Amino acid sequence: MTDARSPLDRIAVSLRRERTRAGLSLSELAKRAGIAKSTLSQLESATGNPSVETLWALGVALGVPFSVLVDPPRPAVQVVRAGEGAGVPSERANYVATVLSASPPNVRRDIYFLQVEPGPARESDPHMPGTVEHIVVGTGRVLAGPEDEAVELGPGDYLVYPGDVPHICQALEPGTTCVMVMQHI
Repeated sequence: MTDARSPLDRIAVSLRRERTRAGLSLSELAKRAGIAKSTLSQLESATGNPSVETLWALGVALGVPFSVLVDPPRPAVQVVRAGEGAGVPSERANYVATVLSASPPNVRRDIYFLQVEPGPARESDPHMPGTVEHIVVGTGRVLAGPEDEAVELGPGDYLVYPGDVPHICQALEPGTTCVMVMQHI
């Protein structure tokens, strides 16, 4: 069984659900996330165009992983073919994050497939305290990790670093792909 709703519809439903669960008004959540109330209202009505940065800020303000806002419930057996999945682009870098697997209840990890092209680095604000990111490079070269300790990686290289500090991801070659596992403690 698959969720036939569009990615914007799923995000809208998830945002309303999590905001209600947290007992926050539109104004209070927008303020905590540092976004305009009108932007949040558009997202909750499935008429906005969310970026990775906006959804991360909302996830942090709600105390939930990014994937809770974008990933629909999934069946027990599933296949995500290359090019499928709800990719969410960055507004400040040539970077698309596609949730491959969100954490089920009581499991605190998400898996993403990243497609990154040369250009400005994807600068990430700190995620929830205790977050750890793991990256494995599939193709190309990438500069990733904490802003003050970023490391150049190539195909097959693995990096783990704290995700609760400012960090970056920047492609050094066209066609760079990575798998990122985000662990929430």
